[in-house]
Amino acid sequence: MTPAPAARRSDALDLLDAEIADCRRCPRLVAWREEVARTKRAAFRDETYWGRPVPGYGPHHPRLAILGLAPAAHGGNRTGRIFTGDRSGDVLFAALHRAGLANQPTSTGRDDGLTLSATRIFSAVRCAPPDNKPTPAERDTCAPFLHRELTEIRDDLRVVIALGGFAWAAFWPAAKAVYGVAPARKVPFGHGVLWQAEGAPALLGCYHVSQQNTFTGRLTPGMLDEILARAKGLAGLDRRTD
Repeated sequence: MTPAPAARRSDALDLLDAEIADCRRCPRLVAWREEVARTKRAAFRDETYWGRPVPGYGPHHPRLAILGLAPAAHGGNRTGRIFTGDRSGDVLFAALHRAGLANQPTSTGRDDGLTLSATRIFSAVRCAPPDNKPTPAERDTCAPFLHRELTEIRDDLRVVIALGGFAWAAFWPAAKAVYGVAPARKVPFGHGVLWQAEGAPALLGCYHVSQQNTFTGRLTPGMLDEILARAKGLAGLDRRTD
């Protein structure tokens, strides 16, 4: 018997997640993520770090996707789940909970009971980079994973929130590779900037939820709430909750 489309998608995403977790294509990133996992931060010295690339997280039929930059050294690289166990994640998941897209306001570990509604989160680069700064070459090496993830969820996906300029730039090759569309000219990143094209999900810019942005007030909780409310409207999630 041929598997149902939903089952095929689950199998494909599970396979993709496994391939991501085993990737060793970028020597600089492999060395850094594993060094961090060995030396650890003092506060987490009794924990076993994940120390590998971090797959996406969320349902396999999302209408909304959040595209980040890369896992944090002592966040996703420690816990094995994107935006989990660090200050950026604290801000993001609290906002997703306020928006009705997460069942709880915190994300501390893979066994904490967190579930997302109609929302999937992944990053342009899947390994923690030194100084939180992956190179364009590392982004391009990781791009096939992003393209495959978008391909698997394309039937349901309606909007992508790009957290910061790096994620924004990573979306354009994916738009061409996966959806066959591209803007006639460069669309500069900006908070609240919206790009739409027939046959592709809307792209909505948002300042990254980094400590640098949230501590300085460049990105406030209200600003993030507004972006999520706008994205929900674009995705039709203001009219449905599944």
